[in-house]
Amino acid sequence: MSELYLIVSIAGEKVALRAADVQSVVEIENITPAPRGPNWIAGLAALRSRALTVVDSVRSLELERPEGEELPRKAAVVEHQGHLYALLVDSFEDVVEAESDPDSIPAELSRGWQRVACGMTETELGVMLVVDLGELVAGPAEKKAA
Repeated sequence: MSELYLIVSIAGEKVALRAADVQSVVEIENITPAPRGPNWIAGLAALRSRALTVVDSVRSLELERPEGEELPRKAAVVEHQGHLYALLVDSFEDVVEAESDPDSIPAELSRGWQRVACGMTETELGVMLVVDLGELVAGPAEKKAA
């Protein structure tokens, strides 16, 4: 049986998240900033009386938002290592069945995309980059002092 993927748009790119890893898709109303947190953590939010860490997917990918652009409010809720996260995305496209197992990536990707990518898969919407949710949640590696 083929795997199901939730197709989302992050930083203008359509990518695939394993549907089995996504608990729900929601619109986040209020995000409370988390002082001293890494820049890819947008803050905290509540969902059904549970706290979620809100991950700015664009910043996790080491990309910059255009000046003045507001954070998206759409989020894929995932559980990773016992904690709930809301991964901010630009939009939700569809849930589709993979027509192939994830395969190697034939192109050079930017550092952030390269870190979160775990392959490419063919779907009815075309070839999609499959994103490792754990890597997206973890964000970029801390830069070491020289």
